[in-house]
Amino acid sequence: MPRTAADGHVRLDIAFEGGQIIGGTVSVETADGFRAALAGDELVFDLETEDETYVVALRKVVYVRRTSREVHIGFGPTA
Repeated sequence: MPRTAADGHVRLDIAFEGGQIIGGTVSVETADGFRAALAGDELVFDLETEDETYVVALRKVVYVRRTSREVHIGFGPTA
């Protein structure tokens, strides 16, 4: 089951110039720090996800999607 903001985690999907996209589940604090870094003067950000660490070239980021809710795909009851 994906983690949500309720447990202190969110999902980030980051798109770069050229069309590449990376994503992962990060702590809310990391997501907030990443957003602050985008607005700052730093060139790179070490983005620590649950699975790995990405060194993100901040000037190449086109957009970031932050999802704090679970996504259900398929049929069945919704909560």
